[in-house]
Amino acid sequence: MADAVNSQGFVHLRVRSAYSLLEGAIKASKIGKMAADAGMPAVGVADRANLFGALEFSQTTKDAGVQPIVACALPVLDIGGQVAQRWAKTPTVVLIAQNEQGWLNLCALSSAAYLDAGEMAEPGVPWGQVVDKSEGLILLSGGPDGPIDPLFVQKKPAEAAAALAEMKRVFGDRFYVELQRHGLSSETVAEGGLVEWAYAHDVPLVATNDVYYAKAAQAKSHDALLCISDGAFTGQEDRRRVTGEHWFKSAEAMRELFADLPEACDNTIQIARRCAFLVKTHKPILPRFDTGAGRSEADELAHQAREGLKARLEKNKAYAPEQDYWDRLEWEVGIIQQMGFPGYFLIVSDFIKWAKLHDIPVGPGRGSGAGSLVAWSLTITDLDPLRFGLLFERFLNPERVSMPDFDIDFCQERREEVIDYVQDHYGKDRVAQIITFGTLQARAVLRDVGRVLQMPLGQVDRLAKMVPANPANPVTLAQAIDLEPRLREARDAEASVKALLETALELEGLYRNASTHAAGIVIGDRPLTELVPLYQDPRSTIPASQFNMKWVEPAGLVKFDFLGLKTLTVLDRAKGYLERRGAAQDWGLLPLDDPKTYELMASGQTVGVFQLESQGMRDTLRKMRCGSIEEITALISLYRPGPMEMIDTYIDRKFGRAEVDYLHPSLKEVLTETYGVIIYQEQVMKIAQILAGYSLGEADLLRRAMGKKKKEEMDFQRLRFVKGASEKGVPESQSGSIFDLVAKFAGYGFNKSHAAAYALISFQTGWLKANHPVEFFAASMSLDLSNTDKLAVFYQDCRRFEVPVLAPDINRSSADFDVAWKDGQGSVLYALGAIRNVGLEAMRHVVEVRETGGPFSDIFDFLERVDPKAVNKRALEGLARAGAFDSIHPNRRQLFEQADVLIAYCQSVAAERASAQ
Repeated sequence: MADAVNSQGFVHLRVRSAYSLLEGAIKASKIGKMAADAGMPAVGVADRANLFGALEFSQTTKDAGVQPIVACALPVLDIGGQVAQRWAKTPTVVLIAQNEQGWLNLCALSSAAYLDAGEMAEPGVPWGQVVDKSEGLILLSGGPDGPIDPLFVQKKPAEAAAALAEMKRVFGDRFYVELQRHGLSSETVAEGGLVEWAYAHDVPLVATNDVYYAKAAQAKSHDALLCISDGAFTGQEDRRRVTGEHWFKSAEAMRELFADLPEACDNTIQIARRCAFLVKTHKPILPRFDTGAGRSEADELAHQAREGLKARLEKNKAYAPEQDYWDRLEWEVGIIQQMGFPGYFLIVSDFIKWAKLHDIPVGPGRGSGAGSLVAWSLTITDLDPLRFGLLFERFLNPERVSMPDFDIDFCQERREEVIDYVQDHYGKDRVAQIITFGTLQARAVLRDVGRVLQMPLGQVDRLAKMVPANPANPVTLAQAIDLEPRLREARDAEASVKALLETALELEGLYRNASTHAAGIVIGDRPLTELVPLYQDPRSTIPASQFNMKWVEPAGLVKFDFLGLKTLTVLDRAKGYLERRGAAQDWGLLPLDDPKTYELMASGQTVGVFQLESQGMRDTLRKMRCGSIEEITALISLYRPGPMEMIDTYIDRKFGRAEVDYLHPSLKEVLTETYGVIIYQEQVMKIAQILAGYSLGEADLLRRAMGKKKKEEMDFQRLRFVKGASEKGVPESQSGSIFDLVAKFAGYGFNKSHAAAYALISFQTGWLKANHPVEFFAASMSLDLSNTDKLAVFYQDCRRFEVPVLAPDINRSSADFDVAWKDGQGSVLYALGAIRNVGLEAMRHVVEVRETGGPFSDIFDFLERVDPKAVNKRALEGLARAGAFDSIHPNRRQLFEQADVLIAYCQSVAAERASAQ
């Protein structure tokens, strides 16, 4: 593409994409097409401090037939000690990657800007780091936002010259003096000094336009975007503004603008020729798994899987002939080895085994990975795929090479410990989270723009609420305007509303903020900055990749999902309560035919039961009367938009009120479990296998095609299905109608492996509630301790189950809800931390003081021992109001009246204690 660069044009080197958060207004994926439409053979993106969009920009720009130029507007804290002044915003220089080494150095610098920022308000690097990482990079001096121009404006030519000389010393012929002409007087003042110095020192000039938005007409909406960023109003005088010249100008316009300095435009072409580099995609890169036994990863996988299956079959009942297990295991191992994924399975197995060894609850499975017998054998999952009829090909298709993807549920309170282990095991510089970006969605952008335009809050709120709320599939503002006549009427009636909608439409979808993905972790085989740039979320201690979920895997990093599941924490708390009274349970060994559990579900009394507690789900449970784990699995799969319409059919067939239709006699085995209703994706795959001769790998491709509903692919698959069925003696008319029916439900079909794993957790929590309601309620309420509405629901449910809830007691209660037993009667002991206005951490302090020094004898003993920073007046009053002091001071009114005096006493005792030390 570089050869196509001609000497008569112009190349934009300084486009800010939407990844310059709330500054750039052009999506990275659109920039290549913009350049192509403008006849530009190359284009450069230089976002402030970050490389968030570097891979996306590189690949989409290449696909548009344009050469991408990867750069970064890097904040630099000083230039060789010559520039000591600090500006309101750290000045930036533009660094452009010429080659792979330049890209690695750019990654290192951008990463350091975030990782080493510490307490600084914004990311930045010292000039010394730029010097160390200058190889393979071209430097532009920075323009008005750089360190040089302000010095000329401030009439400090000597300091400016010294900084320029330092830049030339480091970068040599890879240094360009940058000129911009956006109509600012400061640009004109600085330009004279810049040009004079450049000519005197034989340094080339380069013309740039600091591009924020695509078209001149978008200046107004971009101004609103800056106001959103700065918390300002468009009508405000003392705020940041830019001129109306920051758009993607044509080559002709830029040539005309710099007609007196044509070489400055020529040099954009030269730089493009010098930077024929783009960020490439990579095959998956995994850390090498240390087998510790001299075996290869492939041999280690086979060894661990065989030993693991042997242990499983010794402990668990087999639901098929044992030889079937061994045949399936060897076949799966062979596929995993053939596809090159033994290391992936071993890595996941390792950190899950570590978690279990350290008593960190791990879910039985999540997603299609539960269909793997190897995963069960390695204890990655805890449900037998042969017992549940789960398919390995739904997880790993030998006919479609893609990375396996285990999603792992951990106890939400101890998930971080597992991530810490992974960091310690593989190296902190080789493990990271994944960045994610919040966007200006329809409702939010209306509210943001309405605020900066200073429209009445109530009016903007009413307009925003006219946008339909659908978190699963958010409605765009344009769709909302089409769907909602009131929005159109308001737009046509008021100029201010029209302006609001027009501005909001231009800003909708832009990125608002960066944070980290809730679950994703990547692990590399080398320091991650050699593969991707890193970002530091100030709310996290673990760095994140600068590429989001969509682009981090094409960059070569393999994602592992570490999810925190509250229900696992509930089960673990309950397990602890049960162990205290000698009734310990292994949740993986519960009898799945327990009648009390199914009676509970049939009653619909499933508040707090995983996946089964909504009112609609409870009503359906009463009608369905689930009698097996298979029926819970079916309910979880059916109770979703789309297949929900089949619930009544399923129930009527179950109870004999409607005839079961298996579509074809050969499909009875596949559909018997669900009374002829196609519920699972795995059923779609088996139907194709049995009726039309598909391999299960081919059937998985069919399932995917049916889900996407692409006509060309569907037509091909229909012919393939009908032909295969006819070879098995099925008439074309029948096979065609079966294909159409299967295709209809395939889009709604649910992943049975995921449903079965979650049905198991539903059963476990249902079993706990049915058999040990006291422990169930104490554990559940502890995990919703700050949710007063949910606590009220649980309190009512306790009454229905005749479980007493004891009032909080400063000498008996824990910070969390607890269990108390007396004369064979269990009760829930109310949590001190759930009392309004006291605070959980403060109550943990109180409990620690009590456990260290014994029960409190009276209110003065309490005040003499606790820290007044933890127990202030509000906390004291909250405890008194709830009756927590009744056992040591029953006169609540007196405590309220004397609260100020009591807290003063507490403070004075603490002060004496401190002075004595």
